[in-house]
Amino acid sequence: SIYTRRCITEDPSWSLVTVPHLTDLCLQNIAHNFEKYPILNYLLPKHQRKVVDRLSTSLPLSVTANIVGHEEYWKRCCMERWRVCDVSQYGDSWKRMFFERHLENVLKFFIPNTTDPKEVLELIPLCKSYVWKLEIDQFLPPLRVDQREESNDLFDTEDEAELSEVYTHHYNLKDLITALPHLEELHLTYSVKSCGMNFEWSLFNFTELDCSNLAAALRMCRNLKVFKLTRSKVDDDKIKLLARNLLDHPGLLELDLSHNLIRDHGAQALGKLISHSKLETLNLCNNQICHLGAQALAQGLAESSTLTSLNLRLNFVEDRGGEAIGRALLTNTSLKSLHLGSNNLSEPTAAVFSQVLAQNTTLTSINFSCNHLGLEGGKHLLEGLANNKTLTKLDLRHAEVEQETGFRIHEIVWANWEAVRLASQQHPTPEPL
Repeated sequence: SIYTRRCITEDPSWSLVTVPHLTDLCLQNIAHNFEKYPILNYLLPKHQRKVVDRLSTSLPLSVTANIVGHEEYWKRCCMERWRVCDVSQYGDSWKRMFFERHLENVLKFFIPNTTDPKEVLELIPLCKSYVWKLEIDQFLPPLRVDQREESNDLFDTEDEAELSEVYTHHYNLKDLITALPHLEELHLTYSVKSCGMNFEWSLFNFTELDCSNLAAALRMCRNLKVFKLTRSKVDDDKIKLLARNLLDHPGLLELDLSHNLIRDHGAQALGKLISHSKLETLNLCNNQICHLGAQALAQGLAESSTLTSLNLRLNFVEDRGGEAIGRALLTNTSLKSLHLGSNNLSEPTAAVFSQVLAQNTTLTSINFSCNHLGLEGGKHLLEGLANNKTLTKLDLRHAEVEQETGFRIHEIVWANWEAVRLASQQHPTPEPL
């Protein structure tokens, strides 16, 4: 008889565990073909998460924007694109961070008459539900058609700013920002970063057309709460146009116009804005406002019931302006913080503020740094503080106040601060619901 021997060889590493579940194979296929068949919303929540974990961050936004809401996916998109990602600055939402920064990046490199406007407008239906704040610190002008012939002439003076505006106007934000229903903060700087050897003054020009377009857009942004237009060479004519369009704005609370070219006429328009709006914070640091402008701001301050912070640092208001602001604070009951640093103030202003400190019960912070208050000015402030219980910060650095006087002022202000701190511990402010 013939005996047959049968040998069975087995792979000791083989196991049923290595065979993927059919469900996993299906989910992997969905993720792989997501661009053609984005059926995420038809899946169970536990299956959605598995698909999202497999999705590529390079998928078109037209596919993912309004379908993928999982924060884990948008976190991956942010971390792969940007080195620094502080989600706390974006309401702790990675999706909001991605769309705000992506839109900002598109706007920063938009070249009028060269870049297709559709690149911006096509983003609106994708990002409008996720954009609450825009910070744009660069606007590129159109490319010059008439390139200069090489010559030995120098072009590094401000005469460049007088070039025709056809070469220097920037992207019109109107169609974009008026279509963003949640936009609450808008920070703009009309300049060019990293221009290197291609420097021209015209690259730093906020034109009349830019201003007209922006004013019309701001008027229609009814949910806007914070507007900042800084380092953009904004002058009196432009600020008057902007202020006129913001006069009846229903929600604007903070206005930052620091580091511009605003003079007295512009300040007069802003004084009217203070008295006719709900504005709470106004920053006019580093402009060219003199005593007439300060007096107009003081008149607005006297009529305002909402302004809590005014920054006039690095202007030229001098004593006539400083005294006017002080007199306004004898009746104003809303202002809490005032910055008058570097305004060439002296003893007459301090004398008026002595009365303010004795009567006003709202002010908590005053900055007189880098002025010329002198020995007598310091004594005036000390006298005004004798019975003051509300001022918790008074900056007198480089104000030429006598050392002993400064020390005694510091003791009073510190005692006020400590009393406020202890009171807040005993009666904590309830958090808003």
